[in-house]
Amino acid sequence: MSLLTIPVRYLRVKWARALLLLCVFLLGVASMTALEEVSRTIGESFERKLVSFGANILITPRRDTLRVSYGGYTLGDVTLAEHSLSLAETMRGIDSIALRGNLAAIAPKLLTTLTVGEQTVGTVGVVWEEELAIKAYWEIYGGMPGPDSVLLGAAAGAALGLKEGDGIAVGGRSLPVAGVLRETGSDDDNVIFVSLPLLQDLTGRANEADFLEVAALCSACPIDDIVGELRAALPGQEVLALRQLAESQMYSVHFAQNLTFSVSLVILITACATVFMAMLSAVSERRKEIGIMRSVGFSRRHIFSVFALEALLIGLTAGALGFVLGHIVAGYVLENLHLVDDLTPAPAFRRLGFTLTSLGVGGLAVAASAFPAWKASRVEPGEVLAM
Repeated sequence: MSLLTIPVRYLRVKWARALLLLCVFLLGVASMTALEEVSRTIGESFERKLVSFGANILITPRRDTLRVSYGGYTLGDVTLAEHSLSLAETMRGIDSIALRGNLAAIAPKLLTTLTVGEQTVGTVGVVWEEELAIKAYWEIYGGMPGPDSVLLGAAAGAALGLKEGDGIAVGGRSLPVAGVLRETGSDDDNVIFVSLPLLQDLTGRANEADFLEVAALCSACPIDDIVGELRAALPGQEVLALRQLAESQMYSVHFAQNLTFSVSLVILITACATVFMAMLSAVSERRKEIGIMRSVGFSRRHIFSVFALEALLIGLTAGALGFVLGHIVAGYVLENLHLVDDLTPAPAFRRLGFTLTSLGVGGLAVAASAFPAWKASRVEPGEVLAM
């Protein structure tokens, strides 16, 4: 009879107790795994949704300025030179960074003023797909704009007396008004939007942009890392992180993750406490058996190992089965409660996570049983057998 066969035989004889401990740990591990995978997947989906409410990085051309002061009085800054921003070179630089996959949207802008009728109106050239990706809050009366149509801001449309379906003369061309924005309370209300290639053609500024708004996903890495790589790839341009927006986005994501961690910790402590009490009760019930084992030559280290192995077997089994069950439950919850969008991939089975969870839960079970196992090893055979 070896040290391994003793706990296996005991678990087989006391199968009800073993099954109870296994179920407690299994449900705890399954709950933790499901919560972690659901929160991680929802966090990614939630961050993508937050990106649609504004960019968090701004890329602008470098400007050379001179601060004018005399006699202790500052007279202001004078712009000596304003460099242009080559859109093609900028995009090549952005595509070259290692963290390119963390950039959800890149929205270039070209700004100018155009005369519409007798009024001068601010005009913004945008790439529609990228612009709509970072401004999902836009509500458009009318249809979606195209390459040769115009989108009016609320105030600009009212000032020009135009609505969706009307025609507008811009830069010597007649363009249809695809739609009018509902009032946003921002600068978007006061301008008209056209496609970037069209405005580049109207202004003779081919391959130029005034600035780019970038929406970065910051959960996988700090935004400072992304900004650092962009600055290295775009040495002649200014890269600015809009920290307030980025930090507010990350606070929302981290809140859900921290809540999940807190709930998982409570579940883990409860499972460990159950194992502790069950093993302590088993020691009291098996004092006579422990005395016999000690009398036939089992050392205190052997007795401790027997109880630790029992807990280890339960922990390893519960960890493996709990991880698989938690993964299945997470997939079911995400699919049937529609908690993610189509762009967020379903959680994949992680072999490393399975291995670490199994070993970790086995280790926790051994740690929870350490005191009962130590107490069992202190039983003296003479005292027990004399009873």
